Amino acid sequence: MARWGLLFLVALGLLSGCASDYVARTASVRSAYQSSDYPRALQELDQEQKEAPPRDQLLLLLDRGMVLHAAGQWEESTRVFAEADRLSGELDVTSVSEEAGVLLSNERRRAYRGEDFEKLMISVLQSLNYAQLGRDEDALVEVRRVNERIEKMITEEKKPYEQLAIARYLGGVLYEDQREWDSAFIDYMKAYELEPRLGGLVEPLLRLAKKTGRDDAYASLLQKFPDVEHAPLAPGDGQLVVVVEAGLSPEKTSTSRDYNDSGELISVPVYRDRGGSPPVLVAVEGQSERAVTVTSLARVAQVHLNDRIGRMLAKQVAGAVAKAGVAAGVGALTKSEELGVLTFLVLNAGNQPDLRSWLSLPADFQVARFRLAPGKHTVRVDAPGRPTTHEVHVQPGRVAVLVVRSY
Repeated sequence: MARWGLLFLVALGLLSGCASDYVARTASVRSAYQSSDYPRALQELDQEQKEAPPRDQLLLLLDRGMVLHAAGQWEESTRVFAEADRLSGELDVTSVSEEAGVLLSNERRRAYRGEDFEKLMISVLQSLNYAQLGRDEDALVEVRRVNERIEKMITEEKKPYEQLAIARYLGGVLYEDQREWDSAFIDYMKAYELEPRLGGLVEPLLRLAKKTGRDDAYASLLQKFPDVEHAPLAPGDGQLVVVVEAGLSPEKTSTSRDYNDSGELISVPVYRDRGGSPPVLVAVEGQSERAVTVTSLARVAQVHLNDRIGRMLAKQVAGAVAKAGVAAGVGALTKSEELGVLTFLVLNAGNQPDLRSWLSLPADFQVARFRLAPGKHTVRVDAPGRPTTHEVHVQPGRVAVLVVRSY
């Protein structure tokens, strides 16, 4: 009876571990965040910090950094994201003991390391933080980090990824602001190759192709975009690039996959969209532009998760084998086949896929851009159901960046 009672308590422990999942515990944080009640979201994250197990520390940092970013607390957000980036690097060094423990429990018991694209998003958001602080050099360092990291994933790790168009486009903006015309053209062109549906956002690409003497590229682009105005900037002109972080990132849900056509169904996570993010209308000084989606995280997330589905399936099978071995050992030691079966059932009780993810990320990065006279301007961002206004200062010959979060 003592053994049965012990097994029952272990089962309860495993199941309660699933019930206290980070996603469930932080539902009210996301509710406050999506209502733009950032002080309450930060307060609830403070409370979660006191109670959360170490395995959820990276997610806590990611969510805190994002809430601070959305609230316009750029400096504080950079510090939190820097800590998240450091912790992410440490967690990438796999713990053998932790992996062994996961085989006998479930993926939710391990420290959350983040999906590949989430790690890249740290640097994308850092670059936007620095751009808002007017620290172009620091912003460019983060953009280059994104490009170098993903290039390594593609070439050395042979992952089926591609560069992120938003990082490349932002690089073009930052280089243009520093009057590095060739570098700006290269990054704008790479963004266009990654996302050909840029519409009016190709304006600087046309203008810089002509300015830098790339006659063949200019002729080709002009043929594709004959209606995009791209006259040289007047000496006193400034520019404004509005980056709208729109909608809600996809969330993980559980589904079953057949492993190697064996007929054995194994639960794995998949991403599910949380509703679309229609284009946002941006208006300033009588000009109105519909923002263009430069990068969809819903699409990126699915590619990155699919890349490791096979490894997850293999790990689940290895876990089932390990649990069966432990159960068989219990049955042999106790000379009770029933107890062995119960042990296996208990060990499998919490065998559920890890559904944690960075849910405060946007669904899309949308961009609109304008030519403006120097001075202060009021920008109106018409997101569905929640229009907002923002003050910006445009300097002659410079490219100002405005980052806006909409839900």
